[in-house]
Amino acid sequence: MTSPRDPELNHDTDLRGDLDAAVETRKELGPAYESELVESFLEKVEQRIDGTVDKRVRRQLAEQQMVIARGGRSASGEPQGPGAAFGLAALSLVLAIPLSAIAAVQVGLAGLLVCWGGIVGVNACYALIRTHGRGE
Repeated sequence: MTSPRDPELNHDTDLRGDLDAAVETRKELGPAYESELVESFLEKVEQRIDGTVDKRVRRQLAEQQMVIARGGRSASGEPQGPGAAFGLAALSLVLAIPLSAIAAVQVGLAGLLVCWGGIVGVNACYALIRTHGRGE
């Protein structure tokens, strides 16, 4: 429910007033200026919609920036869903393919083992930090 001080309600009242003024002007000027009056009113409606959308987008960006500033964690300190862990795992697997190929071609089995050791190490460190961050 909206309160009388709600800006959205004031926009509706302003818009209704603009519509009433356009209708009254049309009555005074006649149908010859109808298309100009409709275009003018629709332009005002479009400006209101753009303003509302801009405000919502700015609010969403501010919320996302707050999440980023908290290190990708929610207000409670928990990671934002399973996405962070899944993202690291997926990125590790994607990067493992070319890194494994380069290591195996350049150094052989030893390079391949070092490469996979590094990949496992990065994922293990992330898991430890995540577990330690929750106090477990």
